[in-house]
Amino acid sequence: MIAIARAAAPRRASAVFSSFFFHNTQWLDKKLFNDPQIALPVSAYKKVDALSPSRLVKVYLELSKSRLTVLNVLTAMSGVALSPLPTTVPILLSTAVGTALCSASANSLNQLQEVPFDAQMARTRNRPLCRRAISPTHTAAFAVATGIAGPALLWTMVNPTTAILGAANVALYAGAYTWMKRRSVWNTWVGAVVGAVPPLMGWTACGGKLWPSSDYPVHLFLPDFLSSGVPALDTSMIDNPLAPFALFMLLFSWQFPHFNALSYIVRGSYAQAGYRMLSVLDPAKNALVSLRHAALLIPISSVLLPLSGLTTWAFALTALPPNLICLRAAWKWWRYGGEKQARVVFQHSLWYLPVMLGLMMFHKQGMDWWKWMGLSDEEKKEEAKLVEA
Repeated sequence: MIAIARAAAPRRASAVFSSFFFHNTQWLDKKLFNDPQIALPVSAYKKVDALSPSRLVKVYLELSKSRLTVLNVLTAMSGVALSPLPTTVPILLSTAVGTALCSASANSLNQLQEVPFDAQMARTRNRPLCRRAISPTHTAAFAVATGIAGPALLWTMVNPTTAILGAANVALYAGAYTWMKRRSVWNTWVGAVVGAVPPLMGWTACGGKLWPSSDYPVHLFLPDFLSSGVPALDTSMIDNPLAPFALFMLLFSWQFPHFNALSYIVRGSYAQAGYRMLSVLDPAKNALVSLRHAALLIPISSVLLPLSGLTTWAFALTALPPNLICLRAAWKWWRYGGEKQARVVFQHSLWYLPVMLGLMMFHKQGMDWWKWMGLSDEEKKEEAKLVEA
């Protein structure tokens, strides 16, 4: 009987994607709506304010995801600051502006493709395209303009390598990453690569090389107790290809505790929009991946970074406390689960990166802060000799 009833029941039609959205006219009088001869009253439409210059700038900042763009610029500047090679103010400014333009283009193209999905999520449904503060055509023009201007500025004012990295990152984020978000959980790994590229742009902006060669071999900066009898290297101008790799790995692994925790907090929105995220499909593995990379950050910070010559070996010790704090939070999240623990991991990730980059600059290889501040005893002795002479 049950089988017959099921067989006789009409098959339920699959929901059309557009059925999740409703036209504003559904709230109007049905007779008015169904009569094509009657024009809709003006009161049925919501007044849209004109895009004044100030409002347009605000919309552009929203399309660019300004906070994410600022983060990309700051991490690119960290590559410049940690490079042992000299640079100039024009190159520094051009790298910052070019990176910002590339980020603006990538984020705008991303939003342009995800309007129907953003409209379903509470955290994104107020974005400019969803609320129709700007047209898709205008957005596309802005994305293309910034996508051309960014690499062009980097090519002409910095160097072709940095421009290629910027253009490739736009394509990777707006292309592969955006496409994969609704198809594979590996989108998070692709997104982590995108976030780890800006420091490489800062490194190459100073003329640094990314790949070893006969002219640019890999140098290993061993601790003093392991390098006894080995002539000390002049660290002031060594372009070590291992250094940008260490920077890349630091930014790559940091993004998993940061993003996995955030995606768990907003997993309901991701599920509603149909995004394939570990936080939705496998929350336990999502926390485990976060824990793995929180643990990986310890050897990256305390071994790889000083070994590459970016920092002194003193950094290996000073980097341990922040790493252990974040590792403990990631372990508790994996062990006990829950949104409260995920929020703790996410909050720790917010201060972790600026603290680590600040410590790296403080412990930069070959950096004499006393001399930089004009407090070096050697300088005073040299000045005294000159006065005596």
